[in-house]
Amino acid sequence: MASFTHIDKEGRVRMVDVTEKKPSVRVATAQGMISMNPETFERIQNKSVKKGNVLETARIAGVLAAKKTSDLIPMCHPLNITHVSIDFFMDEAKKSIRIESVVRIVGQTGVEMEALSAVTVAALTIYDMCKSYDREIRISDIFLLQKSGGTSGTFIRENTD
Repeated sequence: MASFTHIDKEGRVRMVDVTEKKPSVRVATAQGMISMNPETFERIQNKSVKKGNVLETARIAGVLAAKKTSDLIPMCHPLNITHVSIDFFMDEAKKSIRIESVVRIVGQTGVEMEALSAVTVAALTIYDMCKSYDREIRISDIFLLQKSGGTSGTFIRENTD
């Protein structure tokens, strides 16, 4: 079991010790999709959802999720994140919104989980604010687009389909 980073030699779960790692600039970008019926899409675009501005609320929720990732995922380190952005890309033809999160830190561990958490919670917030209009909203395609920094270097997803 010694080859698993989150399990010690006795098989007990543990947080990876990053004490000896040198801090470096680390960046992760993740995306998610949320699809809905045309009326719901229009309400979001026109800012006419009765609960308020959906995208700005989702942006705030995504930033908070990135900052709170270690409270949600047991083996994630609490991090001093230096930047989080959440952007929304409206697709009129598909009645969907692509959510993209970028998280940056100067630290000893990566921020992939923080970027993924940000996108996920932003999508869940959109769902929550619009569910009274549309119970068929679909959240999908949550994945890491790229990451850089650390000893493993750069990863860029080649296929996003």
